[in-house]
Amino acid sequence: MLASVLAACGSDEGSDRPVLNWYNFPDDSGALQKAADRCSQASGGRYRISYNKLPRAADGQRQQLVRRLAAEDDSLDILGLDVTWAAEFAEARWIREWTGAAKQQAVEGTLRVPLQTSTWKGKLYAVPYNTNTQLLWYRKDLVPTPPRTWAEMLDMAGALARQGKPHFVEIQGAQYEGLTVWFNTLINSAGGSILNASATEPSLGPPAVRAAGIMRDLAKSPAADPSLPNQMEDQNRLAMESGVAAFELNYPFVYPSMKANNPALFKNFRWAPYPRVDANRPARPTIGGIDLAVSAYSRHPDLAFEAALCLRNRENQLTAALEGGLPPTLRALYDEPAFMKEYPFSREVLAALESASVRPLTPAYQNVSIAVSHTLSPPSGIKPESSIDTIREQIDDALRSEGVIP
Repeated sequence: MLASVLAACGSDEGSDRPVLNWYNFPDDSGALQKAADRCSQASGGRYRISYNKLPRAADGQRQQLVRRLAAEDDSLDILGLDVTWAAEFAEARWIREWTGAAKQQAVEGTLRVPLQTSTWKGKLYAVPYNTNTQLLWYRKDLVPTPPRTWAEMLDMAGALARQGKPHFVEIQGAQYEGLTVWFNTLINSAGGSILNASATEPSLGPPAVRAAGIMRDLAKSPAADPSLPNQMEDQNRLAMESGVAAFELNYPFVYPSMKANNPALFKNFRWAPYPRVDANRPARPTIGGIDLAVSAYSRHPDLAFEAALCLRNRENQLTAALEGGLPPTLRALYDEPAFMKEYPFSREVLAALESASVRPLTPAYQNVSIAVSHTLSPPSGIKPESSIDTIREQIDDALRSEGVIP
């Protein structure tokens, strides 16, 4: 008890060594604790990193950080931010800008799109820790050649349905952040975006109507799982493992899960790039991940910047990838033999990351996401043009801090 109190005060018991409190998602693999221990040792006694686990759900993580930062809590040093939070936290002046040598080290060798999630108004406010993206997973025994487009995929699913074979397309259709991610991927793949480049007003337009139309078409087709309006990533995984589906749009965690839970289906479990909206334009799947920021109220900001860089260095990112299943943000690791062996789909993941899209970069992201996910739920009820009109009005209000978000 005494030790934890002293750690919260910022130094180890009986010494002047600063304790840097790192708040991040709860990692069950042990990779994050291992990184904290390594960096503490590498500091040569100049600091110790204490890894503190945030709640498991992203909303709970954000809520805890927002409350403590709003209270100017100086016991927070390094913050693990969801990729949608940097703009909000920077605008609130809760996190410090990365400049000078620290900034140079943060951007060197880092994938371009994950860096966008750490940037707000042209300034770097965090360093990408890990990233993530979706691929198309399919059953080779049902579909020898994977579809390249959404139209092809729905046609294949329809043909399988007529043959009485497993044919569902598993995707995140519940009313939550995952539905926004699906829409964001489709609108960017169609050549558009939710907000304009300066994030000052909705962009939407014909690409948004087209994206909404694809979501509606899937929901009304034989390809739709009856549970689509309630499905999140894990329900998609379980449905695919149960054998009722032919396709799944999901993150790479499904691969080891299928291997462990259904070895028979695993023999035919394959992956391919995310389906395109237009045959001549690559898909732009939305990336996820965690960025590391330094609290504006940290009493040891210089050490916190140094420690954050250590936590996401090559060795620690490789450990997080191999033991925690987290795709790295350092480009060079995608040529690492150990990573390529563990991730046989690493080339497809890298290609997806290099053409990926980010969710709207705005301090009002939470409200923007709610406007999208509530309007497009359930997907079978989408009326493409009028639904996009509704989203435009609600985002307009959100950006102006007006109106009541549902």
